[in-house]
Amino acid sequence: MAIRLGDEAPNFTIDTTDGEINFHDWKDGSWAVLFSHPKDYTPVCTTELGYTAKLKGEFDARNVKAIAVSVDSVESHNGWVADIEETQGTAVNFPIIGDPDRTVADLYDMIHPNADNTLTVRSVFVIGPDNKVKLTLTYPASTGRNFDEILRVIDSLQLTAEKQLATPVNWTPGDKVIVSPAVSDDEANERFGSFDAPKPYLRYVDAPAD
Repeated sequence: MAIRLGDEAPNFTIDTTDGEINFHDWKDGSWAVLFSHPKDYTPVCTTELGYTAKLKGEFDARNVKAIAVSVDSVESHNGWVADIEETQGTAVNFPIIGDPDRTVADLYDMIHPNADNTLTVRSVFVIGPDNKVKLTLTYPASTGRNFDEILRVIDSLQLTAEKQLATPVNWTPGDKVIVSPAVSDDEANERFGSFDAPKPYLRYVDAPAD
């Protein structure tokens, strides 16, 4: 069954390149990016895992942990990470799940028969500290994922989580944000200060500093 936004992310205990983990315990109190790749020693995923490793400082600053998965074994992953470091110029610094029994792949509906009956598609799940799924993305095998965009989405999710704000098209940190229609004008003034309203339903404010 497909994972929907707002669902609790399924928990699992499984072997990884960093040893056995219980997913919910491993991410305890953190955000997580769980992303799948079809198999080891594939060219596009080699570039993706290397770039994700380079983003560790960005993830740490946002209280985010990255974790990858494929249906290959941990033994296979351990061989592949040497290639990733050699070709991408960075060591893999996050766990890669070994999932030859498709435990995680089935829990997260990562096997799409229209793509392949046995290999995981290239899915991304952003999961909040409450273990709820905040974002899902699925890419075709030929298209590399944009992890800068995933960071941007996390920035938006974290900004808007409790402030009744939304982020407009192509928003990046520092841009103005939008006040939720559920907030009255008086309340918007009180909470966010003055706002620019080209239409009554479209009210821009500066993003709160905290």
